[in-house]
Amino acid sequence: MNTKPCDPKASKEVVKVLEFLNSIEGKGILAGQHTQTIPMEETTHIKSITGKLPAVCGFELLGYSPNINRADASEECLKEVDEVYGTVECALEWGRKGGLVTYTFHWFSPIGGRDKSFYAEHTDFDASKAATKGTPEYEAMLRDLDVIADILKKFEAENIPILWRPFHEAEGTWFWWGAKGPVVARDLYRIMFEYFTKEKDIHNLVWVWNCPVSEAYVGDDYCDIISRDLYPEAHAHGSFVNEYKVLTEFAPTKGVALAENGVLPDPKALKADKANWLWFMTWSHEFCLTEQYNNFDVLKALYDDPYTIDFDTLKKLY
Repeated sequence: MNTKPCDPKASKEVVKVLEFLNSIEGKGILAGQHTQTIPMEETTHIKSITGKLPAVCGFELLGYSPNINRADASEECLKEVDEVYGTVECALEWGRKGGLVTYTFHWFSPIGGRDKSFYAEHTDFDASKAATKGTPEYEAMLRDLDVIADILKKFEAENIPILWRPFHEAEGTWFWWGAKGPVVARDLYRIMFEYFTKEKDIHNLVWVWNCPVSEAYVGDDYCDIISRDLYPEAHAHGSFVNEYKVLTEFAPTKGVALAENGVLPDPKALKADKANWLWFMTWSHEFCLTEQYNNFDVLKALYDDPYTIDFDTLKKLY
């Protein structure tokens, strides 16, 4: 993989992350786990089953969306928002301890919307207009980005890099940023990249593009890592090599990540199939805490396999 950051002013911490990822490509996979609450019950659960912690911890920014319509939101929505709010400190602490931080942003639409307005069905916010400079949608998007930039700068102030994955699952129409097609989501991503790196002077981000559609690829100059999210049938463990190859075909010089997974990968299959995913990040709640999708003995076997890089191994290698 190419270790030159797409951001010309990238911090030395970003350079270090990319060089480290290059060093493990094909030799191991970073264990990752998404969390959404301050207790981070998923990491506690993993420790209780495996005796180990993930190397990569995923955090969520949805509760920090500036335009949350609390007056027209379900109890489920408000519970999720309130549980997420305050977790920035958890992410900072994870980074201080030497773990890798990755962020997901289920972004409530910058204008309008009700309930969980990151879903297209709950907002009439037009992503194509947000991609057009000077529109009210564009200006609202930048106002939201100003708020998020202030959060990201907290990490930069402590020299903590972030595996930054905005506009995820751009190939789908379920989120507002993908509702007008992945090319529009690509354009929004590029706008964010330019705004954060040039206007907001943020340089601690490892830029991760999350979409398997070749026609919507943001380009080598706008991302460091390419990725996709996979939710196969429960307990269908494997290497997901075919999905891996789709990404390498249109971005052969980029490292590849399994940015979200519902089902755990099989480390033996990963090695056999040469599916060189850099990290996986299992989703939260039932994907980790129950055996609905992954049996606990499979979880333990994955963390026990020498191909899997856990938190302690990361600190030795990184």
